[in-house]
Amino acid sequence: MIKKQNSNVARLRRHERVRKNISGTAEKPRLNVFRSLNNIYAQIIDDTKGITLVSASSLDKSFNGYGGNVEAAKEVGRMVAEKALEKGIKTVVFDRGGYIYHGRVAALAEGAREAGLEF
Repeated sequence: MIKKQNSNVARLRRHERVRKNISGTAEKPRLNVFRSLNNIYAQIIDDTKGITLVSASSLDKSFNGYGGNVEAAKEVGRMVAEKALEKGIKTVVFDRGGYIYHGRVAALAEGAREAGLEF
């Protein structure tokens, strides 16, 4: 019998390949994206210290509506960019988390760019 490969395992392998080359520093932290079926999450991480500087998701109290669509992803991108600019973070390295740069992941990146983050 042929068994279907777990798509999350394949995504984690892709994410490991990307993370070999991408790392966040204090000057240029990493904007990480995680998407589930119903929500989307974004974090700005300083990998040298191993801390999360800023985070936003569709589960935040300031967010209202369904979190599993493109509009929600764009709004979460705006939210994380605004929080980052308040903390003085202007440039980041985008980490798509092993996902294809399409749909909700691309919308989050576009929303963050529109709000003022550079990457």
